[in-house]
Amino acid sequence: MGISAGKSKHTEEGDNNVFWTTMSDLMLGLAIIFMTLFVLAMTGFTQETVELQQNQIKASEQMAEKLKEADIDAEVDKLTGNVKISELELFEVGSYTLSEKGKKYLDKFVPIYINTIFSNPSLYENVVNVVVQGHTDSQMFKGLNSPNEQFTKNMELSLLRANAVEKYMFKTAYDKKYDETLRKMVVVEGKSFSEPVLTADGKEDLAKSRRVELKLRVKAKNISRMFGLNFGGY
Repeated sequence: MGISAGKSKHTEEGDNNVFWTTMSDLMLGLAIIFMTLFVLAMTGFTQETVELQQNQIKASEQMAEKLKEADIDAEVDKLTGNVKISELELFEVGSYTLSEKGKKYLDKFVPIYINTIFSNPSLYENVVNVVVQGHTDSQMFKGLNSPNEQFTKNMELSLLRANAVEKYMFKTAYDKKYDETLRKMVVVEGKSFSEPVLTADGKEDLAKSRRVELKLRVKAKNISRMFGLNFGGY
């Protein structure tokens, strides 16, 4: 009886071991499948993102070279495509009317920007919007006391400035074969003082915060990225 009981117990433990070994193999197999699918998906995503980044860098380098040739003072970020324009007076203080200096700058700058972007099919095909974005500093308007009133007033000003730049863009001498495409893509936004430019010690740089930014919103599968340029104003 003792021997039979021992064999039965041993057989039961063996069956259990076989069951758990089978389940472990199954779970391991499923994990490998999921990991493989994940890696494949991420590889495809990464390749597309890298290609888009390379196109941005290429367009940025072309733009930087052309701006330099045109004697336009601008700092181009080769990785993001951002172009920072220093000491440019697009507007008079508190105004949304372009200054003569601002118009002359846009006359030179916009054709280089538009022609460089839209003559690059590998970048242009991923463009969702051309965004003209207005920004102000956080200085207060006289007669307005609450933060919400100040924000709303600055929102109005930032939007009017962005509209002024967008309107003047179409008057510049870029290649007019891009007219229809540009009209479909251009978007105007006002940001008020919600995105200030800060100094190294964390304080607001008032001059740099007053600006208009031109950006491209481009797609890469399920993400949107922003790449563009800033130029300061008053």
